[in-house]
Formats: sequence, C-alpha cells, structure tokens
Amino acid sequence: MSGRGWAGVVVGAALAATAVAAVPAAASPQPRAAQQSHHAFSAAAASFVGATTVEQKVQRLEAATASLPRLAKAYNTPALWNQGLTGAGSTVATLVSYGDADIKAVIDAYDQRNGLPPADISVIAPSGPVPGCADPGVDTATCQSWGGETDLDVEMIHTMAPAAHIVIAATPVAETQGFTGLPEMMAAVDYMTKHRIADVISMSFGTAEDTFPSLDSVKSLDPAFERASKAGVTLVASSGDYGATNPVLTGPGTFPYRAASWPASDPNVTALGGTVLSLDANGNRTAPDVLWRPSGGGVSKTYARPSWQNSVKGSTGSKFRSFPDITMEGIYGTSESSPLFAGVLALAVQAKGGRLGQINPALYGKLGPKADKSGIVDVTSGDNSYGAVTGYTAGPGFDIVSGWGTLDASKFVPALVKALK
Repeated sequence: MSGRGWAGVVVGAALAATAVAAVPAAASPQPRAAQQSHHAFSAAAASFVGATTVEQKVQRLEAATASLPRLAKAYNTPALWNQGLTGAGSTVATLVSYGDADIKAVIDAYDQRNGLPPADISVIAPSGPVPGCADPGVDTATCQSWGGETDLDVEMIHTMAPAAHIVIAATPVAETQGFTGLPEMMAAVDYMTKHRIADVISMSFGTAEDTFPSLDSVKSLDPAFERASKAGVTLVASSGDYGATNPVLTGPGTFPYRAASWPASDPNVTALGGTVLSLDANGNRTAPDVLWRPSGGGVSKTYARPSWQNSVKGSTGSKFRSFPDITMEGIYGTSESSPLFAGVLALAVQAKGGRLGQINPALYGKLGPKADKSGIVDVTSGDNSYGAVTGYTAGPGFDIVSGWGTLDASKFVPALVKALK
C-alpha cells in the first residue's frame, strides 16, 4: 500500500479466512503503562505484513484460503443458489480499521486465477480519511495486518453469498485493546445506519471486557448498536481466539482467568464461535464438527442475561449473557466464522425480501429448540481451555462454548426467514 492517505469508494471483488497467532497462554497481566496496547491478529491476517504489492497480497490471500472453495459445499449453500438465493439485493458490511487501498486489484487478480465470479465491493471511510500504511504515525505492520483482515473477511462473505454487495467500512484509527479505535468504529456503525447502507454488519475483532476502565464503561459504546438493531441491521461478531480468556490490555500474554470478549458479549450482537470441519476433497463431511480449541466463549461480566436466553438458563447457570450463539468454521480464527455467517445471512435477506433485524430471539425461541427442522447441527465435543485457564465444554444441545451448534444453510435460511415473519 502506498503512503498516501485515501478515502472514498472502490469497486472490486474478494474471498477470505483467518488463523490464530501463537500467544503466551495465561501470562500475568502487564502494568498498563508498560507497553503499548496491541491488536491480537490472526496468523492469516498477520501474514500480510511486508506485502506491499498487489502480487504479494494475492499470494498471501491464496495461501490463507487454500481450502476455502470446499466450504460452500460443506454448508450446503449451493442448494440455495440453485433456487436463486445468491445474496442478490443484500448488502453486507465488514467493519475494519484501515482497510486495503489495493483491494480492487488484489481481488480481481485472485478471482481470475481461481475461477471465481467477481464480487461487488464498495469501500467507505465514514469516520474520516484513512491513512496509508507508510504514513507518519501509522504502525505499518498493524496497518498491513488490517489490510489482510479486510481481504480475508470479504472473501468469506463472498464465498457464502456470491451476489451480495459487500461494503468495507474502514476507520482511520486502529482498534487495539480497550477503547482505542472503538469510538471511530461505532461512528461508522451510526453512519451506515443513518444512510441505510448495510443489512448485515460483520465484526472480526474483539477486546476483553476486562480491558476497559470499568466493566460497565463498555456500555457507553452500545447506543450505536442499539440504533442499528432498531433500524433492522443484523450485527454479528467473532467470539475470540483465546478460548475462555483474552489478551491483556498492554504487553504480551492473556488474563490468567476467564475474560469475555466484546462485542461478542453484547446482547445486540449475534456471536460466532469456531469449529473444525472434517471434509473430503469435495467438501463432504467425513465426521461431525468439533469445537476449535481456541474458540472464544464464556459468560459476560457486564451484560445481564437477555430475556431471549432465559430458555437456556439451566444450561448456562448464570444471570449473565453467555456467548457464542452459533458456530461455523474457525480454523483460521473466529474472524473467519463471523463473515461466513454474515454471508449466510445475506441469503436470508434476499429470501425475506428485506432486513432481518436482531435474530437472537428467533434463534433461541424457535430455531435452536427445533434443531432437526431448522438446520441447526449440534456440536457435542471439544472445550476452550486456554493455557492454565479452564474453559467450557461442548455437549448435547445448547452449551456455553458452541451455542446451539453449527448449521446447514439450505435448511437454516428458510427456517430463519419463517421464524422472523
């Protein structure tokens, strides 16, 4: 990416996945003034560090998405495409810092090489002009990693919903841990709500509730989500890549205790955990999905249990919000799961003929309890212990760490649309 700043609109195409970086497990929190706060990138996103040309970025994208084409078959989306449900008429936004100013050229080249249809992409900078990765004051590695995250997110959405319009909402301040970068992201959410830009917003980022000045202070960010939900926008977010804990505010390491990730823990959001799929070369399952070990999930310390989770209070044993709500592939990190699910929701937007709004009440009230008819596929094995932090264990039916389980899109989409009527 050049050092010149940019803002405005780009039209192009893309496809994605994301991985988890190795982080020292269960290290003691560092003094907050000791080191600069950081963003915990997946290994796939971080692999874009040093990629400055279009060709280098395409190579990184191909390396990170080698098994991607099989996912469409694995989730039975072609059955919906054959019915004309390709996401046409829907708009999915991915909310990121910086974005990738080269995305048109990168995605066009990727699609041509891999025989993929072109994606319909717009890039907006609703919180102000976005700097280039070589601009003064910008951490180049962080910026380049966000560029990789952007390319990967778009690719996942496009994989599930090839005809959906994809908007990249890029902000000029890097989201790290705690509040840093989040006000700009919430301003972007408000902009998209006000201008009716997106039907679904996917968020492949997160920070521990414990990194904020107080556990309740994070609620100051909620109004943007509340306004979006009221306008019918569906919000989805990754549950985290550190099992039942999360990175500390500054320095290396994770909290030596359970720590919930925000925005996944927010009741306005549908949170996505990660699973590992066993597939043959054609995308057919050869064994049931199991939980991806570092998949984030647990119980909020900030948000009380929403009324729509009362039906599973016996499973959670808590008066607070548990997450995730559902899972999809997360071998590249749960930043893969969120855009994959956002793509599935794009198919539902087309099928419904309009926005879905908050889907959690339907997920807990109608879809989950009738899994055999609604395309919910139970995830019954695995746990998310991380280092010395004991996590939660998946089991039959709803559980804290996998939510209701994963999905068969060919059944889930029509069942969701019916439940929302």
